Amino acid sequence: MVRQHVNPLSRFFQQPRPLPPPDELFREPEQPIHLDIGSARGRFLLALAQAEPQRNYLGVEIRRALVEAAEADRQALGLGHLHYLFCNANISLQDWLTALPAGQLERGTIQFPDPWFKKKHHKRRVLQPPLLQAIAAALAPGRELFLQSDVLAVIEPMVALVEASGCFERPPADARPWREHNPLPVPTERETHVLQQGLPVYRVLYLRNEAPLPALDALEATLEAADNPG
Repeated sequence: MVRQHVNPLSRFFQQPRPLPPPDELFREPEQPIHLDIGSARGRFLLALAQAEPQRNYLGVEIRRALVEAAEADRQALGLGHLHYLFCNANISLQDWLTALPAGQLERGTIQFPDPWFKKKHHKRRVLQPPLLQAIAAALAPGRELFLQSDVLAVIEPMVALVEASGCFERPPADARPWREHNPLPVPTERETHVLQQGLPVYRVLYLRNEAPLPALDALEATLEAADNPG
């Protein structure tokens, strides 16, 4: 599978996009929300929304063509509890999360994000400190944040950032450093492809605890240290 990158730091993707409130996105807007950041072609959420219709699902993706294709599939199936939106998560999603009714966000997922291997491109990676702060603020205690990747150099800084925040804990029974099984009933296309090649997938499930949000500069320093080990 070939990854098709766009540069999230380019001027076009730095323009904020107002995201609609839940009552404009979903047939039953009061239901809890699963937010999938980097939903790509959308087939993961399309399958999950049909398997577990008891919540609303929002997929956000920076590649507009993929969002349009995913929305066409959703509309063809008449799924009123699923929606896809085009945006740069690090520019538009923070205000949307802040505006959500308290406790409505039930789960956040970031799965197989673009790796951006070169050090000079690390600022293009999806989980940046302000976005993590916004996710942590929107999740009530006990709610979930699930991360997975097939690239250690991508997920290790994500894990370092989440754990340095102090806002999340792993379920006590989970193996370390990586969870063996996906806790969700549906895999992503990338996950299926990687496993079929006999390659590892690195997974971590976090539960929001009751800790207050950390200072943003402390998270920035943690991310910098993770990108510059030793």
